[in-house]
Amino acid sequence: MPPLQSVLKYSVFGVLLLCLVLAWFSVSQRSEDALVVYCAHDLIFAEKILNEFEEETGIKGVVVGDSEATKSLGLVQRLIREKKHPKCDVFWNNQLLGTMDLAAEGVLLPYQATEAKRIPDQFKDPNGLWTGFAGRLRVWIFNTDLTDASSDGFLKRYEESDLSRMAIAMPLYGTTLSHFSVLWETMGAKNLKEWFKDLKARRCHIVPGNSTVKNLVSEQVCDFGWTDTDDFFVGLDAGSPVAMVPIRVNGKTLCLPNTVAMIKGTKRKVQAAQLIEFLLSEQVEIALAKSGSRQIPLGPVDESQLPDEVVALLEFTQEALDITQYADARKECLEWMQSEQLR
Repeated sequence: MPPLQSVLKYSVFGVLLLCLVLAWFSVSQRSEDALVVYCAHDLIFAEKILNEFEEETGIKGVVVGDSEATKSLGLVQRLIREKKHPKCDVFWNNQLLGTMDLAAEGVLLPYQATEAKRIPDQFKDPNGLWTGFAGRLRVWIFNTDLTDASSDGFLKRYEESDLSRMAIAMPLYGTTLSHFSVLWETMGAKNLKEWFKDLKARRCHIVPGNSTVKNLVSEQVCDFGWTDTDDFFVGLDAGSPVAMVPIRVNGKTLCLPNTVAMIKGTKRKVQAAQLIEFLLSEQVEIALAKSGSRQIPLGPVDESQLPDEVVALLEFTQEALDITQYADARKECLEWMQSEQLR
């Protein structure tokens, strides 16, 4: 039987290939006047927002999503490949560092959104290439039936030699790649490589995505793991006995915003600008906070309209690392991870 890592590698690449083929077909079949939105945020939550935009403005759109396992990375790489002949008008990413990579590659068109004024400087590009909104936190998720509900309980378990009851998502993609990029910089490349090698030697589960981590913990296959607040709340809403504690690096939390950006070469600048303004509005941040994903508003909002769980998370966004400082680390870390997967 092939090693688990090899099976995961080829299954993930197969999913990515199928996703790209289907996405290309959907875009090629669109009407010429439709606004094309590449969206890495979970479509189960994003489509409602985009449908509301269409209802309010009359602007029709075509949405191209990504798979859970390759979330955001597949669309970032596709946008780079399409740079000379863009098919996308607006990119709604579910994390920041990949969007910064697109800015460095010259894929994005500056747009100084009026609604961007409500977003803290830490979460937006000064030249208007991208703006963040509706964040989520990296968290420890643990099963309260199996693990002490205090933070000391599962952290002590983490320090033990056997991690066969812990799970993390494959760090090639999405927010786990962002998380590892921070560790690459703060720990140093050599130390991170040794730490990750030790993690695998201690039998930590390396799985396709954050939702899989949530499932393993919810179903008591694992006691604890790393995921994001949105996946945690999906588990909680399903009645799973789970709790969470924010992950900290050097005493700081990891808040990973959604981002929105206009694609250079778009022929629909006016419509693209309207969507960007809409996504950055208080209305949308509140809507995403009320959704099952419980996204955390980054700009000022009427807190009385927020779920109590989201209000409780607001303070953690104030303690977050400036994730924009880790763009170079992401490139280096990704190159290393890709070389590890090819062995």
